[in-house]
Amino acid sequence: MSLLIRGAHFVDPSENKKMKPQNLPVMDIYVNGGKIEDMGQNLAIKADEIWEAKGLYLMPGFMDLHTHFREPGNEAKETIVSGAHAAIKGGYVASVSMPNTLPPCDHQSVIDNIIRKAKEVPYAIFPSGTISKGRAGKELSEMADLKQAGIVAVTDDGDWVPDALLMRRAMEYAAMLGLIVMSHCEDKCLSACGVMNEGLVSTILGMRGIPGASEEVAVARDIELARLTGVHLHLCHVSTARSVELVRRAKAEGIRVTAEVTPHHLYLTEENVEGYNTNAKMNPPLRLFEDTQALQKALQEGVIDCIATDHAPHTQEDKMQEFDAAPFGVIGLETAFGVVMTSIYHTGQASLADVARYMSQRPAEILGLRKTGFGAVCKGTEANLTLVDPDRDWPVTPEEFRSKSKNSCFLKMKLKGKVLATVCAGKPWRFDL
Repeated sequence: MSLLIRGAHFVDPSENKKMKPQNLPVMDIYVNGGKIEDMGQNLAIKADEIWEAKGLYLMPGFMDLHTHFREPGNEAKETIVSGAHAAIKGGYVASVSMPNTLPPCDHQSVIDNIIRKAKEVPYAIFPSGTISKGRAGKELSEMADLKQAGIVAVTDDGDWVPDALLMRRAMEYAAMLGLIVMSHCEDKCLSACGVMNEGLVSTILGMRGIPGASEEVAVARDIELARLTGVHLHLCHVSTARSVELVRRAKAEGIRVTAEVTPHHLYLTEENVEGYNTNAKMNPPLRLFEDTQALQKALQEGVIDCIATDHAPHTQEDKMQEFDAAPFGVIGLETAFGVVMTSIYHTGQASLADVARYMSQRPAEILGLRKTGFGAVCKGTEANLTLVDPDRDWPVTPEEFRSKSKNSCFLKMKLKGKVLATVCAGKPWRFDL
């Protein structure tokens, strides 16, 4: 089928960085056969479907470098299909899937199944494989076989590789194969079974704390190993101001490192755990107000490269346990844009072009996908587009989620900025248009 998007303001993350939203160029985009066939003003083209987008804003489709789809093994929490539907509703057109499934992604057959399932939607999944077999941190996975199956990165996400020599060897092999090493930086000896940020609030609530040092020690080690091996190191869900400074220094020294931050670490603090809200239990934990400020500034400065959701679905039964027993993790694909707009756009810390860069262009650049229809809107490429209203207020309610799980830390909050429609792999999806 063909689609004409008419009269939208076009947000180019490479240009118009300081331009006021109302002054962004107005453009029509014609999609035919899944590809962008024409772009321009007042296109006189007939189409099977027309979206009247006056006053709305069109961006390159969002990409998430950190998504847990739970399949295989935990389909009660999420499946690839349900997760992809949640992602598309949130404006996403592609995700890097994490390998902490059951069985873990340490074998070609698991990767093959994930890619095949994603084609049912269709939705672009770029799988990551494990660094170690079984994510046990003892023996390297068969990275060459996993690369042949289609992985773009290796990570033991959910666990840090504590053995420095094993991590060095992993980085050497990954560099040779052209794979990114994604690191969940947490020294669990320092975390010591903590359940939230270590500080005044954890003391008042009587809960075991996770110090920022548990992340910072791991970040420092992995940066030094990246210096040694020359691998592309990507740091997952950076959460502390001191981690930011380590990344800043590494980039200044020319080390090949990129970093992501989650919407919840940009917007919320440890105080949101008060009332023993298990939907505010995630890893790394919510930190201090000073940390959120440092993370927001680091995005502006390019020290942190992009925003990733760390979408981690859990069943209601799991999250209804006592705080200590409840699992870490929150969903985020359907709220990410609203949270980002509320926390940094409507507070004047980012332009619409900045938001498109953090959520689309930079993730595509990190994966080397800018010329394949991701991270930019280009004539002749596959259509991956997100249509948004930056000023629409909306309440976060579980009934509206496409995800199978409802464990959002933003429930009952009101956000400003909403995805109205998405074109994913050339297929149009309307939600609130």
